[in-house]
Amino acid sequence: MPAIERLRGWRRLPVFTRRLGPALWFGVQTCLPQRLLARVAHRLAHSRLPWLKALLIRLFLRCFSVNMDEAEKPDAGCYDCFHDFFIRRLRADARPLAPDGLAAPVDGVVNRAGRLQGSGVLVQAKGHHYLLGALLAHDALLTRKFAGGMYATFYLAPRAYHRVHMPLAGTLQQMVLVPGRFFGVGDYSMRGVSRLFVRNERLINVFSTGQGSMAIIMVGAMLVGSLATVWHGVVRGKEPCVQAWHYGDEDPPIQLGRGAEMGHFSMGSTVILLLSGRTARWLGTVRPGRFFRMGEQVAE
Repeated sequence: MPAIERLRGWRRLPVFTRRLGPALWFGVQTCLPQRLLARVAHRLAHSRLPWLKALLIRLFLRCFSVNMDEAEKPDAGCYDCFHDFFIRRLRADARPLAPDGLAAPVDGVVNRAGRLQGSGVLVQAKGHHYLLGALLAHDALLTRKFAGGMYATFYLAPRAYHRVHMPLAGTLQQMVLVPGRFFGVGDYSMRGVSRLFVRNERLINVFSTGQGSMAIIMVGAMLVGSLATVWHGVVRGKEPCVQAWHYGDEDPPIQLGRGAEMGHFSMGSTVILLLSGRTARWLGTVRPGRFFRMGEQVAE
């Protein structure tokens, strides 16, 4: 069987995992050397060997039907490595920003969206929930800040645009890196791995906005080599320690406009958006399975 045909078989992975069953698929991921796989993926993605870079990009294009017409540099051969291709920028007019309301931070499929009730319970998937406090690394101040607010989870598919943008204009207050595992974040993992988003490594970015506090949480996943922001670059931690950076006293403050880029994933993953305000509401179109392009209005 040609190599490209074998690689296309990965498209049928959800069928394979359905046959395994959620519990067994969780067991398989648990046994995998997740950090080693992430390091290997990182080395491959950053390799500048011409033949390897070209092979990885060609296979990815064939498997995921990426629309290169939207890219700032549509020639896939002009990227120095697979990583540069994966986090490619888009043309300035490829993602028009909605004139009003809260803008989608990424190209992503809505997993769940709602308002935080009671002790701050977020829905991961049917039968699976997790707590706001655990998501925020048990930071009591942050947990109180977002209790009673709104949340939405966006999944970035491999073919998606992988840069993260600001839903609202904001001033950076805090960044927290929470070490953890690297379970897959696709639909089947969300239904098979309990408390998935509080097990995986994540980067919590907190901003003050004209509508209250906002947190953009970048959740790592299988093969995700690193998380990066525009003000810090690649954020590296010292496992198993939670690390926090505070920016309230910066002069000048770190301010990002609505729609501005705030970071990117070295590979694909998930973004969880938290809002502290009680007046905003999700649009009726923000429901599980709905795909949004970055910049589309998701709340008012």
